[in-house]
Amino acid sequence: MPALPAGGPLGLVGAVGDRVRRGRSVRPELGDPAQGWEHTPTEALVVTTDDGVDLHVEIDAPRTASRGQRHLAGRAPTVVLVHGFALTMQSWVLQRRELLEQGLRVVTYDQRGHGRSSLPDLASCTVERLGLDLARVVEVTCPSGPLVLIGHSMGGMSVMSFAGQHPDVVRDRVLAVGLVSTSPGGHEVTEFGLGPLAGRVVGSLGPGVLTRLSRHAGPIGMLRRMGKGVQDLAVARWAFDSPVSPALVDLVAEMIFATPFDVMAAFLPDIDGLDLVPSLGALAGVELLVMNGAGDLITPPSHSEEIVRHVPGAEHVVVRDGGHLLMLEHPAIVTEQLVALVQRARRAVAEGVPVSSKPRVRRTVQDMSKKRRAARARREAAS
Repeated sequence: MPALPAGGPLGLVGAVGDRVRRGRSVRPELGDPAQGWEHTPTEALVVTTDDGVDLHVEIDAPRTASRGQRHLAGRAPTVVLVHGFALTMQSWVLQRRELLEQGLRVVTYDQRGHGRSSLPDLASCTVERLGLDLARVVEVTCPSGPLVLIGHSMGGMSVMSFAGQHPDVVRDRVLAVGLVSTSPGGHEVTEFGLGPLAGRVVGSLGPGVLTRLSRHAGPIGMLRRMGKGVQDLAVARWAFDSPVSPALVDLVAEMIFATPFDVMAAFLPDIDGLDLVPSLGALAGVELLVMNGAGDLITPPSHSEEIVRHVPGAEHVVVRDGGHLLMLEHPAIVTEQLVALVQRARRAVAEGVPVSSKPRVRRTVQDMSKKRRAARARREAAS
């Protein structure tokens, strides 16, 4: 097993520092959404799992269906959004607003040990358990009617786990599934974009390192205060593949560093040994969208291709200049694709078109609106 660099955990931070400093730039001129990053739900509730974990759940209920949704036959589905590792439901805030505007009911929740959900027994920090949590949320918040399940990163793993555990629910109720920046498993997920050698160090020692760090909150708090610049570079490198605003980097950093180190440490070994390919069979016949960023260092395009390979009719969208947190880096593209996914699924049901008869589609897209916005902001700043 490779030895840690001199200085222990802090030495490890220094050892990867050169890699981190090659991170993406932070651009103040890239403005943030006019409504900010906060969202007020229609309803907030606590859903308790069968092992006693309290999940913080929020529901957005539309007032009326939008014009674009009225012509589609059948009851509008409930969209369930599941966030990723070391994040919270806030990572979906921009998509929540737009889906609500589209007349769709939206359910989001903080996964166990994350955000406002309670701390679980660390032995229960597994993807299998996350699938059961999703089933419990569905049971309480949308016990009937059509569903659309959308998961990012570890949230995508939660959705795949749920599908394998409840193929009957998927067959009878799930119209569509969206898997964003995720993977069916494999040790590469825990390389964190550092490459195989450094990735093996972090992947094998990371859980222990994180656990030790969690027992020294004081020194780590001091490190964070002294090293915000390095922290920002690290977040920008691993989360994004294009320039983003300082406020967005801060938002992501707050979610990551608010996640208990012990919880992060407990999930990593399970993710490292994960194999969700057998669960993908349950998605046959379901409208499936697989999205990832071309520059994603954590779940690169090859991971998405592995999902698409096992599901006939899946649509694969690759975003140029896209990193791991696509829904925050390129929100317009992700929102557009999710809305189109729901419309496509409802239309297929209305027209009786079997999803399995569709050809696999792979498209590469680019966020031109972001480029135009950045250029306009630079011109305004110069004048």
